[in-house]
Amino acid sequence: MPLPIKVLVVDDSALMRALLTELIDGAPDMKVVGAAPDPIAAREMIKSLAPDVVTLDVEMPRMDGLEFLGRLMRLRPMPVVMISSYTERGSQITLQALELGAIDFATKPQADNPERLQRYAEELRDKIRTAFGARLGLRSAVRAAAPAPAAPASLAGDIPARVLTEKVVALGASTGGTEAIRAVLTALPAEMPPIVMVQHMPETFTPSFAARLDSLSRLTVIEAKGGERLTPGHAYLAPGHSHLLVKKQGGAFYTELSKADPVNRHRPAADVLFHSVAAEVGKNALGVILTGMGKDGAQGLLEMRNAGSWNIGQDQDSCVVYGMPRAAAEIGALHEVAALGEIAPRLVAHLRRASP
Repeated sequence: MPLPIKVLVVDDSALMRALLTELIDGAPDMKVVGAAPDPIAAREMIKSLAPDVVTLDVEMPRMDGLEFLGRLMRLRPMPVVMISSYTERGSQITLQALELGAIDFATKPQADNPERLQRYAEELRDKIRTAFGARLGLRSAVRAAAPAPAAPASLAGDIPARVLTEKVVALGASTGGTEAIRAVLTALPAEMPPIVMVQHMPETFTPSFAARLDSLSRLTVIEAKGGERLTPGHAYLAPGHSHLLVKKQGGAFYTELSKADPVNRHRPAADVLFHSVAAEVGKNALGVILTGMGKDGAQGLLEMRNAGSWNIGQDQDSCVVYGMPRAAAEIGALHEVAALGEIAPRLVAHLRRASP
């Protein structure tokens, strides 16, 4: 039987340390080997206990989580899952932590009812397992976190005006996806067909994520509210509480939100978006699938391909977790597989060649 995953919990709250320890130790394949009240103590425990994964509180005394994470990634890179509050400040700091190289994040547990706490425990354990398995992707994650260069002039312009108004790009991602999406969007020109996106993320984080992407890219990025007409040069992010779909009305495409049950354990789900794009956009769609655990998006992309779309997936070497792109590749849903840095240029090249 394999050795359990060794986890170090870092949180300034004694109550939170105890609760996280209980939840993590409830899984047979992982064990909390230490619980530190602050980054100074954590630094010594990492040296003595050699944990496989660290859960790290975002906001702490003596040294905040971001400063500690930055030092850790420079001096001793290892898988880190951030434990974040639901606040706007907490979500902004968490996004910065993902840029610095954290694999994933979970919100703080709420012990208000046993069923909810059990669901949280399962989610946290899955994230720890994913982080542990993502160790080989850490260097890619850190490289992706570097400031994005300006899009080269070769990516600007030259996409036919009719293509800009008739095509739609649909994108899905999960673990590692915040940085992968940032890398793709910041390399695209402002003159792009509308982009619709799903990133597995709680609803308290999607507004901050959309705002951050908007500030970094040439595109106008918003969290979809439902009913927006898809416009060239704009990207629409699914809110964390609803599935995002595309609907065609009177020759134009619009966003639509749905509170339907989770698909592949997710709401929003990439499959829901991709199925709607296959049905409504058909051959005028382009599909993109990026790093993420599981298989969400694979069947939807296959349906898109069967409807005439062109699809591309991130390659294994540049993925933090090669799950979703692998699932899509294995069932023949992709036309191309490319490193993260090549996806934007290939999208633009395909659009230049496209004839609606």
